[in-house]
Amino acid sequence: MKKLVLSTLLVLQAVFVFAQQGPALKGKVIDAKSQKPLQNVVAVIQSNNQSALTDVEGNFMFQTLPSGEQALVIKTAGYNTQTLLLEPATGETIDLGTIMLEEDITTEQQLSLVTITENDLGDDNSGSESTSGLLQATRDTYQQAAAFNWGQSRFRIRGLDNEYGTTMINGIVMNKLYDGRPQWSNWGGLNDATRNQEFTMGSAPSDYTFGSALGTQEINTRASFYRPGSRISMSGTNTNYSWRTMGTFASGMDKKGWAYVISASRRWAQEGYFEGTDYAANSLFASIEKKFNENHSLNLTAIYAQNSRGKSSPNTQEVNDLMGVKYNSYWGWQNGKKRNSRDKDIEEPMVMLSHYWKISDKTNLNTNVAFQTGTIGNSRLDFQLGNNPDPTYYKNLPSYFSNLGGYTESQLTNIGNTFRANSQIDWNAMYIANQNSAFAGRSVYVLYEDRTDDNQFNANSILNSSLSDHIVLNAGINVRKLRSQNHQNLLDLMGGEYFQDIDPFYTGNASQSNLNNPNRQIRENQTYGYNYLLHALTFDGFTQFKFTYDKVDFYLAQNFSRTEYQREGLYRNGIYADNSFGKGKSITFENFGFKGGLTYKLNGKNYFDFNGLYQTKAPSLRNTFSNARLNNVITPDIQSENIASADASYILRAPKFKARLTGFYTKIQDATEISFFYGEGIGSDDGGDEDTFVSEIVTGIDKQNMGLELGLEYSITSTIKATAAASYGQYIFSDNAKLKTNDDALAATGANSLTDFGTVYIKNYHQAGMPQTAASFGLEYRDPNFWWVGANVNYLANSYVDFANILRTDNFSIDSATGDNYAGATPETVRAILKQEKFDAFTLVNLTGGKSWRISKANRNTVGFFASVNNLFDIQYKTGGFEQSRKATFPDLQADQANGTPSFGSKYFYGYGRTFFVNFYINF
Repeated sequence: MKKLVLSTLLVLQAVFVFAQQGPALKGKVIDAKSQKPLQNVVAVIQSNNQSALTDVEGNFMFQTLPSGEQALVIKTAGYNTQTLLLEPATGETIDLGTIMLEEDITTEQQLSLVTITENDLGDDNSGSESTSGLLQATRDTYQQAAAFNWGQSRFRIRGLDNEYGTTMINGIVMNKLYDGRPQWSNWGGLNDATRNQEFTMGSAPSDYTFGSALGTQEINTRASFYRPGSRISMSGTNTNYSWRTMGTFASGMDKKGWAYVISASRRWAQEGYFEGTDYAANSLFASIEKKFNENHSLNLTAIYAQNSRGKSSPNTQEVNDLMGVKYNSYWGWQNGKKRNSRDKDIEEPMVMLSHYWKISDKTNLNTNVAFQTGTIGNSRLDFQLGNNPDPTYYKNLPSYFSNLGGYTESQLTNIGNTFRANSQIDWNAMYIANQNSAFAGRSVYVLYEDRTDDNQFNANSILNSSLSDHIVLNAGINVRKLRSQNHQNLLDLMGGEYFQDIDPFYTGNASQSNLNNPNRQIRENQTYGYNYLLHALTFDGFTQFKFTYDKVDFYLAQNFSRTEYQREGLYRNGIYADNSFGKGKSITFENFGFKGGLTYKLNGKNYFDFNGLYQTKAPSLRNTFSNARLNNVITPDIQSENIASADASYILRAPKFKARLTGFYTKIQDATEISFFYGEGIGSDDGGDEDTFVSEIVTGIDKQNMGLELGLEYSITSTIKATAAASYGQYIFSDNAKLKTNDDALAATGANSLTDFGTVYIKNYHQAGMPQTAASFGLEYRDPNFWWVGANVNYLANSYVDFANILRTDNFSIDSATGDNYAGATPETVRAILKQEKFDAFTLVNLTGGKSWRISKANRNTVGFFASVNNLFDIQYKTGGFEQSRKATFPDLQADQANGTPSFGSKYFYGYGRTFFVNFYINF
């Protein structure tokens, strides 16, 4: 009996103690301006990554806390992150009371960055759109500096192209199979609808995918994740567009389990920053969710983003000196309006269906299916039996006549004046030429587009399961199937009745685009020139285990992928009659990857973080077929890339001071690049002066990227904050590569079209198109009355021109006819003439500021504005450029440069001068 009574008392005491035990930590999060509670705010205890979400009333709680000093991070999209220092006592409940989060008004600038900097480096030459879009979800000081302080100069984090990052919407990969890069314009203008994002840096673990060396970005459009309310904004800028208007409404989850979000925007400009760059974009977004019960929910998302913009031309230094850096040769006057011949039009709507299944309290499964269709078109002029309509055609410039010799300074000055007077496309002259064609009704000049019509199906499942208190499993599978039609589409006959579907540079069968239907007369909106399909089927899967302990967190992940490509010709090309029509051979790549890392927690504020990755990566569709427009040939020596990456960081997170210092290293091997150009002294011309059009195939490319990153943030007072960031990198080609060319003119004669130029000597040349050194310092003042102002100074240096590969082969210095070096082509003179051009360093000053007001205490509505001025002192700087490959031998290039103004010098892209961005908004 005594034992029974004693046992009963002990049990009752335990039950009583348990019943009395409350949360170890609790708090409530509200919006500082509206005083509304904020739902789905993440509270994280840094030392063990334990997290909690706020409920509909803004409350969060933790049942247990680690011992010792702890840092609690409160964060959510669109608000400034708060870090609170805790010193819990054993058994004590910490009540933080009300925590007010201030809206991060800089998000407007950050979310607008992709649009502002999307003026690409030229689809016909090299480069890609800015990687800044991958950074728009970040909060780290260094990453913010990289995104919207250095992004305007085309800075790339760790020197990596955005094909080495993974961008997803609801777990669906948005990177294009064609070139591996995301097409930001597919959701451009939908800033409010794409605010819910998660970002991981480098090879750090992601819950959604294995990723790669640059990082991952996940955009979540689940309707119930949006804060209820409406937002309307109006913006003005002088960058790519002039005006933007946007409206968004989120319902929140109602009692019947329904939630929906709608958003729409329009951006437009008659002319952007550069001459003749028109802009028009319309975007629509809708997301609707039905919650059936606590375990199952369905969400349907639809995105439509149409974008049309006029491109700006890269120009030689000679043209810039004559016309200024805003000059754009792609446009001309027509009926009193500027008309651009090089428009890029994108219209690729997508629809996604997502199923969320809460299998248990510890396991969730998210399954998504998506379909995307639409077109991308890049327009340009085509002509037959007429003069080149490009006003910057080399025979129109003073340098051409100067290099011929025999012209006086006065005559050369007059030639320059003549160019200035005729510096734009003459649309009227082309219409007149078509009306007076030697063949009645046949257009000499037409406007066409290189067009891609894609249909892509995606499906994936992502599993997240807490296997124990210390182990989390992430796993996923993803399937993508693409059918891509690529063709020339005739847009405008420009007064004529038809255009002949032939290549006038060849005769007989070689002149025919399609031997199955020769000598066609093409009308508007008809296909001609080339027409083929690309088929792609990919499968990839990954597993990831994350382990969390008091002092150490670590993770291990692995993936496998299978990629299959095939070309199917719809035309039987006259040059490649036996290898252009029908399905070619398919090619399959099987790849794998491993990555892992650990975080050592010295205490609640100091951390050491290490990450490592090794993976193989299939080449893109673009690089797999060396001359896809005309034949089914698979790129010789094509293989998967090998990528190895590692980084190590020291991280300090304290309430007033935050710092991160990272060292990184990335090695990419066996990459492939395909390019197209006219060149002299190569291919079919046997070293002569006639030019030939070739596709250049460079394989076995090895790149090495290494450097340091630093980010510092210090709250001097409760209202003044100082930030500093720096990046120092060395991004080089770590070994030589191999180069071949494919010459259609050789193939037209029945000869082997492939020429092996052997080694291309590019070891230790710098990767181009980005600053490899950057530094930033900023000050920001935030007033308690919800206005703020900030300024930052940015230094950017060590950016290089993109060099011409063909000039770095033996063909450049060795005469193929004799086997001896060209006269004067000594190692010293060759090295001097081929020295890679380094751009000047420059400093940019940016100003930002904003203010918001509560306009109704009853409804807690707010109105505000954000404004920024970039490049305050209107500094002129180059963001990139490329050498021309036309003069491909030493004597030709030397002769072209003899007078100091080459006809085929490098072409350059320039950054914006002084620009502004102003945004007014109302939340209600």
